[in-house]
This record gives sequence, C-alpha cells and structure tokens, in this order.
Amino acid sequence: MGKYLLRRILQMIPVVLGTTLLVYALVFALPGDPVKAMFGDKPVNEAVAAQIRAEYNLDKPFFVQYFLFLKNALSLNFGETFAGQPVIAEIGRAFPVTIKLALMAFCFEAIFGCVFGVISGLKKGKWYDSVILIVSLLLISVPTFVTGFLGQYFLGVKWRILPVTAGSNPGFLDLLMPAMVLGSVSMAYIIRLARSEVSSNIALDYVRTARAKGMSNTSVTFRHILRNSMIPVVTYLGQDLGALMGGAMITEQIFNIHGIGFLTYQSILKGEANMVVSVVTLLTLVFVICNLLVDMLYAALDPRIRYA
Repeated sequence: MGKYLLRRILQMIPVVLGTTLLVYALVFALPGDPVKAMFGDKPVNEAVAAQIRAEYNLDKPFFVQYFLFLKNALSLNFGETFAGQPVIAEIGRAFPVTIKLALMAFCFEAIFGCVFGVISGLKKGKWYDSVILIVSLLLISVPTFVTGFLGQYFLGVKWRILPVTAGSNPGFLDLLMPAMVLGSVSMAYIIRLARSEVSSNIALDYVRTARAKGMSNTSVTFRHILRNSMIPVVTYLGQDLGALMGGAMITEQIFNIHGIGFLTYQSILKGEANMVVSVVTLLTLVFVICNLLVDMLYAALDPRIRYA
C-alpha cells in the first residue's frame, strides 16, 4: 500500500504543474490590459501604469511571470490582488462558502440519487421506474443555468419557499436551492448508475442462491445486492466531491454566492492571473486528493489494483 500511495502522489505533481501552466497561459492570453481595466474609463498615466506593471511583474515575459509565481507559491505566498489584498486571504474568505455549498450538494445527490436509483433498479419496468428515468434524463439534458433560473422562478419568486439569492454570508436556507441545482446533474447520473448496478446484480447466481436458502428479500437486498451495487456509486461520489467545488462557478453566479467560483469569475474579468491560478491550483489539489482517496479505497477492496 505504501508504494502504491507514493506512486500516486508522484503522479499528482505533473498534473498540478501542467494545470497551473495551462491556466496561467490562458489568463495571460486574454485580450486587453489589466492595468487599464483597473482605471475603467478614466485616463491612465503611463508612468503610473508602468509602475503597477513592474510591481505585479506584468512587464516580464510569460515564463518569467509563471516561474516567479511558482517560486512564491512554494512558500504559500500567492501575491496580492490589484486592490492590494493578499490572495490567500481572499481565498480563505471565499473557500468555506464553496465548501459548505459543495457538501450540501453532495449530501443531496448522494441521498436522493441512491434512494431513487435503488428503487428504480429493484422495480425495473414499473411505471415509477419509467418516471425516474425520464426525470433523470431531463436533469442531465437541461443546462445548469436553466435549472437554476427555473428554481429561482418557481421556488423563490412564485411559491416563495426559498430565498432567490444567497449573498456574501449565506446560511443553510440560502444555500439549499443552489445546492439542489448544483447536485441535480450528478444526482441523475447516480440514479442511472445505481439502477444499472442493482438491476444487473439481481439476476446473478449468488442472489438466487441466497433466496433459495430461505433468506428474506430484505436480507438479500441489503446484505448482497446493495453491498456490491454501491461500490461504483461510492467511487463516483468520491470523485464528484472535488468536481462539485470546481463546477460551482455557474451556480454561484446565478445565486450571487460569494464563493470560489464567484471569486474566480471576477478575477478572470480583471485579468488577475495570480488569483485565478491560485484558485485553480487549490481546486486541482482537492480534486486529485479526492481521486487519490477513491483509489486507496479501491486498493483496499481489491489488492490486484495495487500491483497494476
């Protein structure tokens, strides 16, 4: 297990470096001058602009800027924003909001996805199986921003059940609708994955043998069918936790949530490469760590993976 874990950690290094290089290059290639964008429509003094570019290393070539960022990042110094605020402080303010949103979305998709997926798999061919499949297909097909606007209109404006927007310091009820929107697509995939696994395991020989021995349907379902069917679902959930945090940008924009996604979007508009790359690096690490934990779980369940 130790060698397997070390090998997976070493594989993370080029992934993180490659991601930061790609994102830094994309931000660097954005049209416009970030210094002039700071002043808006006001005229810019060239001497002041040159001083700002020198302060933030914007006057240096691309690779020089990138390696200076990496050098400072190793000491957890991600620089400052154009407003003079430390990047790490801005991330520290926004990150807990996104964590809360992602965890709520994770719980929503895990609970409802598993429940409806198992029901659909156990009662394959029934009318409610068809309804569940149609709803899951709609959730997969409809874009997130459409689902968000529909939720705002019906749950927030028309029926007044939940708040329409969340703001900078959201509570549980403020994040409930955004979490449902964020987790809806993943919930649909979990429903289909769980349904497929349950319906295929029901027909296997070990299930028929257990029933032939006189075990009740409840015992067969929980002790045999669900235990084997949930392994792929748990794997998907482990990987999706990191993806939820990275995919929160659209949801946070729709519901005005001042989290990591909102911060990243605003930083892209301003051309703040340090902020964008720092956020992406953090999200990449979260995603890779979640994948690493899932791989360790599989390695513990199936020893053959350790030597693959």
